[in-house]
Amino acid sequence: QVQLAETGGGLVQAGDSLRLSCAVSGGISRNYPMAWFRDAPGKEREFVAAISSRGGSTLYADSVKGRVTISRDNAKNTVYLQMNSPKPEDTAVYYCAAHTYWLGESLDYNYWGQGTQVTVSS
Repeated sequence: QVQLAETGGGLVQAGDSLRLSCAVSGGISRNYPMAWFRDAPGKEREFVAAISSRGGSTLYADSVKGRVTISRDNAKNTVYLQMNSPKPEDTAVYYCAAHTYWLGESLDYNYWGQGTQVTVSS
């Protein structure tokens, strides 16, 4: 059973940087494509970024492109989301997700973490 655990959320000021981590355990996690999604108040779950199993391919939502970087360290079974110059509209609960094959921005991931709150103050 694959388990995902997000850390690194908190309160940050607009313009600061923040790195979220997603630790993966319990399965062949290093072979799984991974993604980050977010739930903003009053909005549907939104795709943020995705990364292939070895990190060679990435995909970003237009809303975060150029401000966010997804990466992974398979030796540590961890996926990261580096957020640079976050904006108040980036305030959301951020979730990491994993699937056995590439899904990109689809919501149909098999495995989800519990989420970590990111609040960006202006």
